[in-house]
Amino acid sequence: MKSYSIAVVGAGAVGLSAALAFARDGFETVLIGGLDARRDGRTVALLNGSVQFLRALGVWPSLVSEAAPLETMRIIDDTGSLFRPPPVSFSSREIDLDAFGWNIENATLVERLAGAARSFDHLTILPQHATGFQASEDRGVLTLADGSEIEVNLAVAADGRNSRLRQIAGIEAQTWSYPQTALTAILAHDREHRETSTEFHTRNGPFTLVPLPGRRSSLVWVMSPKQAERLSKLDDEALALVIERQAQSLMGAMRIVGPRGVVPMTGLSVNRYGAPRLALVGEAAHVFPPIGAQGLNLGFRDVASLRDAVVDAFDDGRDPGTPETVRQYQRSRDLDVRLRTAAVDGLNRTLLTGLLPADLLRGAGLLALGKVGFLRRAVMREGVLPHMGAPRLMQDAAGA
Repeated sequence: MKSYSIAVVGAGAVGLSAALAFARDGFETVLIGGLDARRDGRTVALLNGSVQFLRALGVWPSLVSEAAPLETMRIIDDTGSLFRPPPVSFSSREIDLDAFGWNIENATLVERLAGAARSFDHLTILPQHATGFQASEDRGVLTLADGSEIEVNLAVAADGRNSRLRQIAGIEAQTWSYPQTALTAILAHDREHRETSTEFHTRNGPFTLVPLPGRRSSLVWVMSPKQAERLSKLDDEALALVIERQAQSLMGAMRIVGPRGVVPMTGLSVNRYGAPRLALVGEAAHVFPPIGAQGLNLGFRDVASLRDAVVDAFDDGRDPGTPETVRQYQRSRDLDVRLRTAAVDGLNRTLLTGLLPADLLRGAGLLALGKVGFLRRAVMREGVLPHMGAPRLMQDAAGA
């Protein structure tokens, strides 16, 4: 039976980054999962902390030419509310950043991470699925689809919202859904986006255009399931015209230039982030609707926090999978994830309610952000990366 220090199960962006992070620090690591990336029209806005993390892993130079900087974020109330605040813009320069983050196609990100993984020292790739896991006091044993087994100090579950390892460990997950669906697409447009992300708050949810390189943007349009079904049946030309009208022609004429997707709006949270010899990261631990660029960024923060706990254990002479390592990881993630879950859920529900008190509260908040400089800057800093308790690889590109 082969033995490894760390096993990462799941080869999406979060799983790949976890495997790279542990191998980078010299831990003998195995990545279990197939390296494939399907293009589905989805992009991810990598906030500043995630960029620092990818830079520390040595991957960012291969990504930067494929990504567009997000220098300005603009919010426009399009709910038709009686209390309608003026548009609010946030500039990264106000918090001394060149950009809040960078927007890139998810498939491109996975491809570059997979390319790095194939040539990393201390990293073995097994293109299989894990079907079982057992933990003892001193080791964990993973069973693979071909019946073989491997011993590990710590298994990292990065196997998504339907995580098999989470289920085996008996970790409860709370799930919920929204009466909404997100339509995603890649667009070309006649006017420059000027590195500005624009989010229209509509009564059915946000309509967001995020820059891509050139005169292109990615779209996340949250709407009712019936509307999503109707629009998804339109041809590219007709859909582009509907999108242009919803965007109030800010970008001029639009064309669909990439894959389209339809994503049901759901959420998931867990009551704990680990079990003996096991830690959950990414969507195995939390699922967000595609609002506020929180999902993958939180997943990367999971990985960087778990990496800190493992390194601290090694420095103290403990192996990576001890209960104290898992407890340290739990403490580092619990409050951060809960607060952001509540924030995204709360914003989305205030858009849906249509009640005047909720509109007043949301509108007053946007008005305050537009008028009160120190408040606006504090919110921007917290949104990009909370400094209190930030993982070390997100503080300094050189790592720690």
